[in-house]
Formats: sequence, structure tokens, C-alpha cells
Amino acid sequence: MAEERTTLRTKILAARDGLPPEERQRKSQAITERLLALPEFSASLRVFSYVSFRSEVETLPLITHCLSRGMTISVPLTLPAEHRLLAYAITDPRRDLAPGYYGILEPAEALPLVDPGSIEVVVVPGSVFDARGGRLGYGGGFYDRFLQTAAPQALRIGLAFDLQVVAAVPLESHDQQLDYLITETRTIHVERKTPCAKKQRS
Repeated sequence: MAEERTTLRTKILAARDGLPPEERQRKSQAITERLLALPEFSASLRVFSYVSFRSEVETLPLITHCLSRGMTISVPLTLPAEHRLLAYAITDPRRDLAPGYYGILEPAEALPLVDPGSIEVVVVPGSVFDARGGRLGYGGGFYDRFLQTAAPQALRIGLAFDLQVVAAVPLESHDQQLDYLITETRTIHVERKTPCAKKQRS
């Protein structure tokens, strides 16, 4: 299965990298609008979001918008040696973020540390997704650990372009399932307790 996962990840990431910047920006905007229209998200006050890197669905406009609405936004600081993420609250992405792990924008440790148990929503990145809530990350397992042990109470929302969605992600026992998957054309709700049951909105 490891080889299958690696091959699939490589294929989908190459396709995502091939999106022209203008198209990626346009699709990211559509995804952001769908996320903001989600009642569970708009009603939340404490959100943890990844900071987009390279060809990922862009999140800086989302983060800026949420801050303007008075929401508490925290973003991850990666601790590679410990294989885990810490959540730090930010108020100004331009001031509070700087290149860190693998060049990804990360918060300064001087910022307020957030109790992950207080987080209501986690906005999750990934390489490959399916409509059953399956997600394949980048191989480090950082978000799977964070969702399973640090913030199990949080609603899990994955953001992806349509080209990242496949029929079925080959999952391993540690892979954490999403509650929602949002693309530029679909908002898919997954019932985590019964993975086969799902609703899809146009």
C-alpha cells in the first residue's frame, strides 16, 4: 500500500502543480466562498488553519477575512523532531508569519499559544482526497496526529481542487477522516461515524 500511496500522491501533486497561478487563485476564491457559506464554519469563533504553500488551495485571504470578522485564528508551527504541530494565534499574517519548516510560513513562538482543545474547526491541507472523507497528506502524519490526539473535538474541513479528488484514497489505520471536503464545485459532508453515508451539495 505504501507504494500505491506514494505513486498516487506524486501523480496528483504534479497535476496540482500544473495549475496556472491565475486559475489556482480563481479556484481558491471559489473554495473560500463555499467554506464561508458553510453554517458550521461561519458560526465558529476559534479556527485552526494551515497556511498555504506552493500550489495548495490558498488560505491567506481566508485567514485575513476571518480575522476581520473577529474570529480567533491559529496556525501551525511544526516540530519535526516531535512529529507534531503547535497552534499559535495570529492577528496580522504579514507581521506574524515567516518562513519555517520547508519554507512554509509559520508563526513566531513569541505569539500566544492556543489550547488545541478549544479549537472548533481545523482547516486541513492534503495531497489526495475522496468523497468519503478520506485524505492523504504529505507523508509526515502531522495533521493526523493533531486531529487524533490534540484536537479530536474539532470539525475537520479539507480544502482541495477537484483534480485532487479520486474515487477512493488507499487509507491506513492512522489516517484521520474529514467531516467536510470543499472543492471549487462541491461541498461534501461526511458522517464520520458511518463513513459510507454522505451528502453532497451542488
